Formats: sequence, structure tokens, C-alpha cells
Amino acid sequence: MRSKLIYFSLCTLFLFAQCSNEPKENSSSASTWVSPEAGTSVNLGDSVNLELSLKAKADSVVYFADGVKLQKAAGEKPVSVPTNELPLGIKSITAKIYRGNAEPEEISTNIVVKSTLVPQKFSYIVQQTFKHDTSSYTQGLEYHKGFLYESDGLLGESSLRKTDPATGKVLQVTKVRDEIFSEGITIVGDKILMLTYQNNLNLEFDLNSFKLLREFPGQYQREGWGLCNDGKVIYSTNGSNSIFILNKDTYMQEGSIEVYDQNGPVNELNELEFIDGRIFANIYNSNRIVMIDPANGQVTGEVDLSDLYPDADRTMKDFDGFVLNGIAWDSKGKRLFVTGKKWDKLFQIKLSPQ
Repeated sequence: MRSKLIYFSLCTLFLFAQCSNEPKENSSSASTWVSPEAGTSVNLGDSVNLELSLKAKADSVVYFADGVKLQKAAGEKPVSVPTNELPLGIKSITAKIYRGNAEPEEISTNIVVKSTLVPQKFSYIVQQTFKHDTSSYTQGLEYHKGFLYESDGLLGESSLRKTDPATGKVLQVTKVRDEIFSEGITIVGDKILMLTYQNNLNLEFDLNSFKLLREFPGQYQREGWGLCNDGKVIYSTNGSNSIFILNKDTYMQEGSIEVYDQNGPVNELNELEFIDGRIFANIYNSNRIVMIDPANGQVTGEVDLSDLYPDADRTMKDFDGFVLNGIAWDSKGKRLFVTGKKWDKLFQIKLSPQ
């Protein structure tokens, strides 16, 4: 028995030694990136140099950014690729290396595309002031065919309502379940889509009757903040610097953009409105509204509404959360409405570039 054990031990040591002497595949035997290094910052519009060190000669290399083809190159030859057509934010750069009929070798790095554009500053004038129901902790605000549609939040108080903008009178209201914290809304055809804060639920209502048609879970587990649409797609926020692009019929995510200004990511994007080709967004806990290019996430304009309704003048001012929130656009009348959470006033304002 002991001799068998010694024999087994010797065999094990021999096999281990043999295996340890066999060549191992490691990163040095694979193709690698020379440029760019992972995390390299690139200003939107500048070119980025793509260069590889290949483990073996290649017929061609095809470069992609987040799955979208950028350029084809011959072998190891470096290429320069412009970034003016790329969305802002972190972009995965992938090289597919082709050799004969073999499966392409694939390696990736990443860059961060940033904005250097200083947003256009806008001033404003108040054209009209209307009454606003102070029971509404405003989350989403939409103007549609002469009426304002509004979602208001807080647990046990959330609802969907229709109001007369001229008088502030609530014409129609439907309450949601007490355990639901309502968030942004958008009108799509004859339906109203509503987000919820942390319930991971979407609510769909009939536009005319306010009947709840269905509740369904979100595609991804994340908070719901703001909504708007441009007639083709829906835009959604979750409090970060990301805007998610949803199919207007299925509500399924089809893409996303990251929002940047010249200082970096713009976080806490909240209530949204689509106005003349730009996404207008409240920045939560601030008096700033930014205008965003939906093609790439670049902040192109901004307005500071700090003097619109100072804290000292508000009737509801005992809670820090009663902040500016709510943007609605009358596309036919070219009227812009803004309000805040539990504010007693709704303002019609006109913006002018400074």
C-alpha cells in the first residue's frame, strides 16, 4: 500500500512539473492596444488615434465604438478617427482583427468623450402667472390641447391630474395606490405613461378617462424620475446623467445618451420636456434648466431661474424638497410653463439668449 502511495505521489509531481513547463497563453501572446489607453479623455470633435500591437500579421482591422463601425484599416497601420459623430460619455472601442478564414480576434479599450462647449446662457421674462394647487408635489407636467396634465408624488399622496392652466382648477384626478410614489409622465397618442420612483413599475393610463390600463415592471431595476417624448421615441431619466431612449410603442429601451457640459457629467437630470429639437431638463435641487442635444448628450443651453420664485416669497417653504420642478410646452402657442413642488404659482415665461 505504501509503495503504491509513493508511486502515485511521484506521478503527481511529474505531471505537475510537466504541466508547469508547458507554455501558457497570456496577455503578451495576444494583440494589445498601443493607443488609446483605457479611460483616455477625448474632446468631442477631436480625433483619436487607434493603434494596435498585433500578435501576428493581419489582413485587416475593423474598429467599432459601442458596436457602431468606425473605420477599416489595413493590418497594423494606425488610423485617426474623428469623434464629432459620437455621443458623449464612456465609449467602448473594439478592434476586430481578421486573418484569412479564421474567427476574428477581438480586443477592446475605452475612451471618455467630453464636451468643451460652454452652454448658451438664456435670460427670461415672466409673461403670466397662474394659480397652482399646493397639494401637488409636482413630478411630471405636460401641456396637451389646452390643458395641463400633471403627476404628483409622495407615498400615500400620488396621483394623476388634469388642470385648467388659466385658473389652476383641478378638473380630473385619479389616485394611485398608497404604496406607489409617482414620478414623471408623458403623453403618447391616447395614453399617459407614468414612471414610479422606487417601485420599479410603469403605469399606463387612458388619456381621456384616466382609467389605469396596466401596471408593468420596468425593463431594468432603476429609479424612475422624468419622461418626455418627441413623437418618435420616449426619453427617460433616473437621477443620473443618463437619458434612456425607449420605444414609444413597447416602452422597451433602445439606447441611451450621457449628458455633459464643459465641466463634466450633468447629474440629477429630472423632469423633461422636448422643445424644438432639444430636451429641456430640470436639474434636481437646483434652479437650473438645461437644454440638451438628443443626438449626443451635449448641453447646448441653460437658464437660471433662481429669481423666479425666491424661497422667502413662497407660501410652502418649510421643506427643502419644494423645489423648482415641472416644464410644459405649448407647441402651437409657443408658450413655456414652469412650476415647482407644492408651489402655489405656475409661471409662463419667455426665454431669450443672452
